[in-house]
Amino acid sequence: QLQLVESGGGLVQPGGSLRLSCVASGFTLHYYAITWFRQAPGKEREGVSCISASGSINYADSVKGRFTISRDNAKNTVYLQMNSLKPEDTAVYYCAAPGLRYMCTMTPSSAGPWGQGTQVTVSS
Repeated sequence: QLQLVESGGGLVQPGGSLRLSCVASGFTLHYYAITWFRQAPGKEREGVSCISASGSINYADSVKGRFTISRDNAKNTVYLQMNSLKPEDTAVYYCAAPGLRYMCTMTPSSAGPWGQGTQVTVSS
């Protein structure tokens, strides 16, 4: 069974940092592109960052310069380091392998495994 499990969310003050982890089981994560998505209340799910199987990386404009995506092949894990967090970053964050593709996509897909999500709240 293909599975992704996120962790690392929590409550942080504006300007703070969090690191999210996405651990894969049942498949070799670095064979596929992995995308971090987020969904805030009342808003559509949006792509935040993606790392392709070859290591190419994309970021949404809203997080460029603040978030960093990385991958540890030995741990079958993708990370999202989030710095200089803002209240507008508050959302449930999901990792996914949309369509089990080689190349990045920032578009959600019902195909491929999704994690259960981890809540990130940025508030003073």
